[in-house]
Amino acid sequence: MTAAMYLRLAGLLNDAAKDEGTRVVLWHGAGDSFCAGNDVEDFLKNPPGPGESPQARLMNALVDFDKPLVAAVHGAAIGGGTTMLLHADFVYAGESAKFQMPFINLALVPEFGSSFSLPARLGHIRAAKLILLGLPFDARRAADLGFVTQVVPDQNLLATAMETAQKLAAKPAGALQASKRLLKHPVREQTKAAMKAENEAFSAQVRSEEAQAALNAFLQKHRPDSSKTKKFATPA
Repeated sequence: MTAAMYLRLAGLLNDAAKDEGTRVVLWHGAGDSFCAGNDVEDFLKNPPGPGESPQARLMNALVDFDKPLVAAVHGAAIGGGTTMLLHADFVYAGESAKFQMPFINLALVPEFGSSFSLPARLGHIRAAKLILLGLPFDARRAADLGFVTQVVPDQNLLATAMETAQKLAAKPAGALQASKRLLKHPVREQTKAAMKAENEAFSAQVRSEEAQAALNAFLQKHRPDSSKTKKFATPA
């Protein structure tokens, strides 16, 4: 996820929220994964501030989105790729799905309101294991935790999510949106407060020496070998 991608996704959600012809949004990833997290190089160049930022724009779009949001997750869902899913109403996971919130490994803090929503959903002990240790977990474990709606074979993933989206789209739109607002009402303000506190802490932490060292070490570890880069480079 780059800054431009955060803004694009926020814009799509905001447009869908205003469009009377849009009844439900189906959210899925292209390629071999749902979302591999932040583009670390872009993140180092454009660290988010404590207030308005591309990341905050998407967070606000998600927390204020009153239409049903159905997610279909395959492959990697890392960092924000996991915490964003806490705002979906239905999350279908392919058997290949792998989740992880490695914020502390990169000397950062959790975001998207997950410091509130994860303990609220899973309890403190389970949330601490996922956030403080940053351990990966697979689709079956996600289902056991109540993190996903259903685990399905990868080849059936999009069709299963689409079936639910179509059922939702056929329901009375006003009642559907009013019901989602009622479901979210008890926690909406707490989620927004958590996002604000997280964004302030994230902004400070991402500029710290330990975060800069951890993020640069991550880049060096995952940067392709220069000879391989030249071998597979395509003409501009």
